[in-house]
Amino acid sequence: MTSQTLSIEETSEGSGIEQHSKALIWIWKGFNIRYQAAGSTGPALVLVHGFGASSDHWRKNIPELAKDHRVYAIDLIGFGRSDKPTPGDAFSAQQVPYTFETWGQQVSDFLSDIVREPAFLAGNSIGCVVALQAAVFSPEQVKGLMLLDCALRQIHDQKLSTQPPMRRLGRPLLKKVVANKSVVHWLFNKLAKPNTVKKILQTAYGNAEAVTDELVDLLIAPAQDSGAPDVFWAFINNFTGPLPEDLLPQVSCSVHFAWGTADPWEPIALGRALAAFPAVKDFVELEGVGHCPQDEVPDQVNSMIRDWVSQDFANQEQMSREQASQEKISQEKASQERVAAS
Repeated sequence: MTSQTLSIEETSEGSGIEQHSKALIWIWKGFNIRYQAAGSTGPALVLVHGFGASSDHWRKNIPELAKDHRVYAIDLIGFGRSDKPTPGDAFSAQQVPYTFETWGQQVSDFLSDIVREPAFLAGNSIGCVVALQAAVFSPEQVKGLMLLDCALRQIHDQKLSTQPPMRRLGRPLLKKVVANKSVVHWLFNKLAKPNTVKKILQTAYGNAEAVTDELVDLLIAPAQDSGAPDVFWAFINNFTGPLPEDLLPQVSCSVHFAWGTADPWEPIALGRALAAFPAVKDFVELEGVGHCPQDEVPDQVNSMIRDWVSQDFANQEQMSREQASQEKISQEKASQERVAAS
């Protein structure tokens, strides 16, 4: 795979947030992918945003985590300042299938092309499913997962039987409506307005005051790109693909969850079921917090991520030492047996 990285200039003037990261462009499958990088020491940590967001949704986390990690935050294709090609069933020069498999492969390739060593992944919302998919695709590249308010994908066809009767009966009509691009474009244009976005976010955050004009501007700007309505259309027509409960049994690294108790989009009552999987080491409930903890309570999230990475890193180092010691003992034993046999 051909990879190229280009630097782009960004400014945080007027944002109230001091710029601590460098924004770069990675060429992936012929498309421009924007990412941010900060920090020069410590374990590698990749941050993956949720639906409709971008790497800027981690702006309160990157500077702090970069003090003792090499931090990368990526804009998934179709979001943020990354390219937004036309939706399609397969990759081509102009088209991309907007699926979790695509985004999982993007993160996997990012690890091999840009990070170039095993890394820890932290995700929010759909970014959690993307991180899980990347860990399944490339287990040797993912050292641990930190997942915040994971998307449960409740409109997935596989979950239709768990829905109320009226929702089950209305599913064919829903699919017919959202398959109509003109209708979805109209809806997108109605939603992609500052006041509307602000109201939506205020319902998703436990603390409505955390929804600032700066945050709204960061989310609205990419929505003005010409390809954004088609990406929205493709996403809301995705009723298949991986679920968290499908991916968790397949991951080989430790998984840590944190979940806002006031999340109205991904109810914690449903999320708690994910704690039962063997790979899950922690399930932390964030009292009164909504769907985006990294933005609403960044200090708390930064502390958790730092502790989880440190814990997993220390455990892995200990396992490596024990494995090396065991291999040395085995080699010495084999050598002694060869001498005795001669």
